[in-house]
Amino acid sequence: MRRAIAGDRLAAAEFIKAHQASLYAYMLRMSGRPEVAEDIVQDAFVRALTNLSRFDFRFRFSTWLFTIAKRLYVNACQKHKPCYDSDVVAGSEGDFDAPESPTIGDEVTTNAKLAIDWALQQLSEDQREIVVLFHQLEWPIVQISEHMEMPEGTIKSHLHRGRQRMRQLLSEHERFGRHVSEMMGAWVGAAGGEV
Repeated sequence: MRRAIAGDRLAAAEFIKAHQASLYAYMLRMSGRPEVAEDIVQDAFVRALTNLSRFDFRFRFSTWLFTIAKRLYVNACQKHKPCYDSDVVAGSEGDFDAPESPTIGDEVTTNAKLAIDWALQQLSEDQREIVVLFHQLEWPIVQISEHMEMPEGTIKSHLHRGRQRMRQLLSEHERFGRHVSEMMGAWVGAAGGEV
């Protein structure tokens, strides 16, 4: 970071490479739209690079970068009512067979991912963000608390309620509940009856 602040382009490229995939995954889960996630990630890196001199070394760089991205996302949501790409929605809502999937296992995994993505989009924004940061990006509660500027107890409460809400939504949804059950069955079979 100190080299990047001093103008070293290779150092700046290193930190972009180190955080690009996780930031994109985070924004994709938050927005549900690949093009929105790409735009926000790009804008977040531009903002971070142009404001490196403002970075406070007492904090983690990832927390600072994710905070920039979150603010850009919130601003984008306020400017434009969220809308979903019709191809993505059509693919996730229709009952279809995936002939391009080479195995049943791939289809089960794809269907479970669609179900989880759908359930995540049903959560409040805070719950969705906490679930994604904790489970997908494997951030510790302390780091999520710092990033979201909330007490750790509040983070744990949101995480618990978010997971509980997702379980309820998935179990009540006819099609998606079946996909998650299939995934659990595949895990049990792969583990020799143990999960």
